[in-house]
Amino acid sequence: MVFRKPLGAALIAVTLFSLPAVAVEDSLQKQESIDKNAVASQKRIDSLADQTTDDLQNYRIASQRLESLTIYNQQMEKLIASQKAEITSIQKQTAEIDNIETGALPLMLKMTETLEQLLAADVPFLKEERQDRVANLRTLIDRADVTAGEKYRRIMEAYLVEVEYGRTIEAYRGELVIENDARTVDFLRIGRVGLFYQTLDGNESGRWNNSRGAWELLDSGYRTSVRDGLRIARKQTPPELLTLPVNAPAQ
Repeated sequence: MVFRKPLGAALIAVTLFSLPAVAVEDSLQKQESIDKNAVASQKRIDSLADQTTDDLQNYRIASQRLESLTIYNQQMEKLIASQKAEITSIQKQTAEIDNIETGALPLMLKMTETLEQLLAADVPFLKEERQDRVANLRTLIDRADVTAGEKYRRIMEAYLVEVEYGRTIEAYRGELVIENDARTVDFLRIGRVGLFYQTLDGNESGRWNNSRGAWELLDSGYRTSVRDGLRIARKQTPPELLTLPVNAPAQ
């Protein structure tokens, strides 16, 4: 019995064995080239993917910065608008202050003049100190670098000091001049109703007679009261009742 190979298989085997070695080598090189190109393509794809990822990240960062800048700009616009409103308000206030100062200046001058007249007619205690205060007010009013509000405050402060004199008791040492005779004495001021003096040795006491506008000697019986009044004013002894002549209130 005779077995035979299929005709097709024999032809394939013959064909394979009949291919030249050069053709096989060429096929392998082409396959290798294809593989290399595939690897290069994959690298380019990977690189593009990485670049895309980086670009996406940069875009997100840029978007966040844009959002932050938008919010910042909106806030700055509000701030600028607020500043413009503030500038407008300050300009308006400045104009109002100028008007107020123009209207208040005559009043302040009058108040200072009245204060000066009060000092001239008042009991002559702390005379130089009080006159200096009025002179300083006149100088202050003429200064352009001082606001109207500050000028008015200082004038009112001077008035309050004068008001305080009327309800306090005070002892101080100073110079007394009577008929061109100057000497150092202790002064006792009781509000505005009494101004007394006593020599440092305690042998002479006197008072300011407001109706006469002059100093006058007191009887020796008042020396103890004046001395006790000086001690009370200096807080050297507790308050007590004093027997002293006082100026009668003006009618």
